[in-house]
Amino acid sequence: MKVVNLKQAILQAWKERWSDYQWAINIKKNCPKGATWDYLNLAEALLEQAMIGPSPNPLILSYLKYAISSQFDDFSRELCIKSLLEIMDMFSNRLSCHGKAEECIGLCRAMLCTMVWLLQGCAWYCERLRESGALPVLENSLRACLGRMTNLLHSTKNRALVHIARLEEQASWTNVEQALLKVSENLNAVTNLTLKEDLEDIYSLFFRSIPQMLSLQSDPPVHTSFPSVHAFIMLEGTMNLTGETQPLVEQLMMIKRMQHIPAPLFVLEIWKACFTGLIESPEGNEELKWTAFTFLKIPQVLLRLKKYPQGEKTQDFMEDVNVAFEYLLNLTPLLDKADQRCNCDCLSLLLQECNKLGLLSEANTSSLTAKRTEDREHAPRLRTAENANIQPNPGLILRAEPTVTNILKTVDADHSKSPEGLLGVLGHMLSGKSLDLLLAAAAATGKLKSFARKFIKLNEFPKHISGEGSKSASVRALLFDISFLMLCHVVQTYGSEVILSDPSPSSETPFFETWLQTCMPEEGKTLNPDHPCFRPESGKVESLVALLNSSSEMKLVQMKWHEICLSTPAAILEVLNAWENGVLSVEAVQKITDNIKGKVCSMAICAVAWLVAHVRMLGLDEREKPQTMIRQLMTPMSGENTLQFYHERVVIMSSILEHMWADVFQQTGLSLRPAVEGQEPIPYRNLLPARQPIRQVLQTQFREVLEKGWVDSHAFHLFENLLHMGGVFWFTNNLVKELLKETRKEWASRVVELLYSIFCLDTQQITLTLLGHILPRLLTDPAHWHSLADPPGRALAKLSVWCALSSYSSHHKGQASARQRKRQREDIEDYTSLFPLDDTQPSKLMRLLSSNEDETVMLSSPGDRSMSSSLSASQLHTVNMRDPLNRVLANLFLLISSLLGSKTAGPHTQFVQSFIEECVECSEQGNRGSILQFMPFTMISELVKLQALAKPRTVLSITDLSLPLGRRMAAKAIAAL
Repeated sequence: MKVVNLKQAILQAWKERWSDYQWAINIKKNCPKGATWDYLNLAEALLEQAMIGPSPNPLILSYLKYAISSQFDDFSRELCIKSLLEIMDMFSNRLSCHGKAEECIGLCRAMLCTMVWLLQGCAWYCERLRESGALPVLENSLRACLGRMTNLLHSTKNRALVHIARLEEQASWTNVEQALLKVSENLNAVTNLTLKEDLEDIYSLFFRSIPQMLSLQSDPPVHTSFPSVHAFIMLEGTMNLTGETQPLVEQLMMIKRMQHIPAPLFVLEIWKACFTGLIESPEGNEELKWTAFTFLKIPQVLLRLKKYPQGEKTQDFMEDVNVAFEYLLNLTPLLDKADQRCNCDCLSLLLQECNKLGLLSEANTSSLTAKRTEDREHAPRLRTAENANIQPNPGLILRAEPTVTNILKTVDADHSKSPEGLLGVLGHMLSGKSLDLLLAAAAATGKLKSFARKFIKLNEFPKHISGEGSKSASVRALLFDISFLMLCHVVQTYGSEVILSDPSPSSETPFFETWLQTCMPEEGKTLNPDHPCFRPESGKVESLVALLNSSSEMKLVQMKWHEICLSTPAAILEVLNAWENGVLSVEAVQKITDNIKGKVCSMAICAVAWLVAHVRMLGLDEREKPQTMIRQLMTPMSGENTLQFYHERVVIMSSILEHMWADVFQQTGLSLRPAVEGQEPIPYRNLLPARQPIRQVLQTQFREVLEKGWVDSHAFHLFENLLHMGGVFWFTNNLVKELLKETRKEWASRVVELLYSIFCLDTQQITLTLLGHILPRLLTDPAHWHSLADPPGRALAKLSVWCALSSYSSHHKGQASARQRKRQREDIEDYTSLFPLDDTQPSKLMRLLSSNEDETVMLSSPGDRSMSSSLSASQLHTVNMRDPLNRVLANLFLLISSLLGSKTAGPHTQFVQSFIEECVECSEQGNRGSILQFMPFTMISELVKLQALAKPRTVLSITDLSLPLGRRMAAKAIAAL
């Protein structure tokens, strides 16, 4: 049938539902020869069809798109352009599509095509204005195009659709950029100031409005205190001085981003925590560690924050640091207390360090220093006659840092011909608190592992000294002994992971590493006293027993100290058996122990290491004689028949032995030696109250922390003990119960911040437990749903998201801290069965919970026509599902999807809403690498049914737009809003 005009052709196309290409072909085929495009008739037909329903059909938009792209690019036809713009006015405020995903993506393309056409119109009119002058007709037409474009992009929904189209068709976006360039080139031709300003705003509409929409977050917090930052710094300063700087920076940035903390307040909270740690730290090693953390490590952390990729610009960050110090100056009591504790002007020293690193300008440094100096004049008298001669720890630590580098160079040199010089350096390191200062400085600057490797090498060095004489034998014995003592001290102060190296099949394991792993007692480590390492060749043991039992002085020449150390435990067993069987007297045993400790202290350490393992296996009534031997070994020798640096070595030996024995003595309530006036006991030991259930201890300590508003070092150590004792599930479950008790919003928020920092004790395991065990139980058991009501339910959702994001980020960057790596794991669940490795394996939890396991979703893309209901972006990105954390996250989102599909509303669905809202608040747009990649695509359409989540920004934030399937699902959800 022939058609008379285009209107009839379009109506016929509408009735037969031709595709946009087919109707265009038929119009050209059916139009009579010589027929011209009847623009007004076409406009009338489009307008007529646009008015048929409450929303314009995408087919009508495709007609409009075809008209624009094929014929309507002649902007000189004023009436035609006006008609098209009027058509747009009729439906631009009510765009929607409830069709298939491919139709919705077509709507996005049409929107972008329309934007390109309007921009080209603006560019065309600007060019005409430059050529013809300010004609009212041209200005009116320009204003009309500009107004429609602004009106379309004023809608958040339309901007989201354009954003999807931009990602879908980069070529069309190039047309946008070209049109914008033409507009900017002819902008000066526009004399109307209002119109010119509107044109200048076009760039912002296209390049800023969408990113701003995606990054739009809730209002920044009105409070100025952030317990999670404070507590996290306290945790790192107390337990993780040796940790690498970059993971600490990443974690801090994660906290800052999740809580939207302004940069000056963020830096202020870091400094407040550092000064608090300085003030409350126990005297001795802990005080030195906090000093090194504050004055050496934190300035380096701030330097990394300054250079952080998503951080502020350099100048802005320097100003933020300056403002933070201005705020800190107002906390005069805190600064005065720190100065009193450290016996110096702490803030001035920090300002100098920050200035050296380029964190503060010279002018700001001088200004801040002058203000603090003036404040200190009104402070209580800080220096007294008693402490006037005491050198402040901050100054000592700052001077120790370059000394560490020099010592590393010295130890690296060749000392085979003259080892005496090296011995002098080591002797000076043992004096006073020099060793602890150097170790703290090395730990804070990331050099401790290198420091330890040098001492392991030094411990091996005596094996290779030749030409043995009495003098060289003494040097060899001292080099072995001092390096052995230093390494033991490092292990007890900073952990064995600092010492242990990665196993290498090509190289022999050093003696000390072998001894450390098999023979040295550590907190939480159980040794077997009958292990073969304690049972060397019987001939060597007999020779050593005879040597120890002789009345003559021990000869050092030709002694193989590594073998002596390995034989000492068996020799001690022989002596102990002889004593218990009446063969040896107390005096004879005393003589033997004197011989053991008389020359080299390392023999005494090896002896006590075995005795500790042995005593653990004995009943209380059998421990008397072994304990007596330990006391004898700890008592220093008197007399002059000793090797060089004996007093300094005995001091370190006594500290090492006391740490080794502390756990065993805690069981009996006995003390190893009488208390020494002015000397603190071992810090953070015996924290758990006797005869009190550990759950009660946990509840009491948490309530104290909640009342105080922050977690101190003592509390962190107690929480870690409880975590060790009760296990990860017990610890996490009981603290979550404490959270769910809070019915006031402000208190629930505080609990979240505090729990988040406490959970940093072992983020990975606690997150697995929280997401893989506790949340599924709460969400699937109706008896627990009432506990998920707001505000505790929303607080738990926030905590869960924070833990998930932090754990996922650090886990996939390989940034587990040394503290977390060394903890012995308990196998809390077989995660392999929680989530299927492929679509043929049923998920254990989903078999139990899912009401729509067999449902499939039909998509219009040929490759996706039979997609499993569990398909997520993570599977398209081929994320490793053998990883426990990936499994737990995928399983949790499957569970959430199942709950949404069950059509049962309640506090549990409110929790799901809060969980997704928090994900949107905390996550960066673009979900590859985010926890949201584990969300099934089918869940998006269910989420937008919840009123609070029915927002374009939410859909864009939770969908992986880097994937074609993700863009189609987002377009489908947004177009239906």
